[in-house]
Amino acid sequence: MISSSAGRVRPAAAAATRSEETDVAGASGAADRRPTIRDIARVSGVSKASVSYALNDQPGVSPQTRERILAAAEQLGWRPSAAARSLSNARAGAVGLAIARDVRLLGEEPYYMRFIAGMESVLAAQGVSLLLTVVPDVDAAVGVLRGWWAERRVDGVVLTDLRVDDPRLDLVAELGIPCAVRGATGGPAERDDPAAESVDGERGPLADVVAHLTAQGHRRLARVGGPEHFQHTQRRNLAWREVTRAALGRAQPVLAADYTGRAGLEAVRRLLARAHPPTAVVFDNDVMAATVVAERRSLGVRVPEDLAVVAGEDSFLCRLADPSISALRRDVAADGAASAALLLDVLAGRDPGSPQTPGHEFIARASSTATRPGPAR
Repeated sequence: MISSSAGRVRPAAAAATRSEETDVAGASGAADRRPTIRDIARVSGVSKASVSYALNDQPGVSPQTRERILAAAEQLGWRPSAAARSLSNARAGAVGLAIARDVRLLGEEPYYMRFIAGMESVLAAQGVSLLLTVVPDVDAAVGVLRGWWAERRVDGVVLTDLRVDDPRLDLVAELGIPCAVRGATGGPAERDDPAAESVDGERGPLADVVAHLTAQGHRRLARVGGPEHFQHTQRRNLAWREVTRAALGRAQPVLAADYTGRAGLEAVRRLLARAHPPTAVVFDNDVMAATVVAERRSLGVRVPEDLAVVAGEDSFLCRLADPSISALRRDVAADGAASAALLLDVLAGRDPGSPQTPGHEFIARASSTATRPGPAR
């Protein structure tokens, strides 16, 4: 699976938020109810996470915003509880990663093992443990994250595979959980939509792939992407349409799959059954591409003579396939290390700055390289 960036950091709210959010401030401002950060956020017109930043003297908000938040807190009579302050000094010495994926896919796809290895290379050097679990869906992940935070088992979390309207983003804002978001490129901490994304990071890699395929004479392309509920799938779909429209005059088709070899194979069967089938297919991951190459005879095609194949993620599957598979290569372990480092910066109260993420490199191999020049297809 491709991902557009190493991550961005959600604001690090001090653990005082855990106690403060349990207090309820009624709309009537009753004297027996203490104001919470939710009330301060409403009055100052910023997110709850930004309020946590300002109240706990953390970087991540502008001086003007900090002053506005502090003024609102004073106006409302907010005071941190002694219990919350004592909790803020207690550290679990661990960060959490709850992967919301079918566990069977994780057994096939090398991506996450490399990402986790990168995280561990940073965390272990700092004496921080990684609490890891795999759950079937994002709702289960919400339950896991809520439990970890309530039990003080983690100091922060890394989120991956953001969904459209992902409930985990609301959860970490509500509870004030320090968080690094894998694959997000949102704006400043004051924004209430930290998952706002750009397709800029997707255009370059896809443009390299399309340029390679058109140079080989291909004029009918297709892409088999991931599930459409992923934000990165939607970004990639948009970038693909833009890039192929610019190169070929019209957007080329996209089919959705679930990253498994079976789903990739079925998608190709549907594409080949069309009146004008593609002569080149780009897959979002290595597993789907490798399965299609392995099953090319059952599909009734030759690779690359009848069908060129490109993988959106490079791995040993691409290198060991026969023919070897062209792919977009990126250092996934470095992405994992960057995500862990960003989260540790936030936990230490350091300004993480802009994440430095490794770029993609297109590797042309036999699966998409014509053995001899031919007419445009």
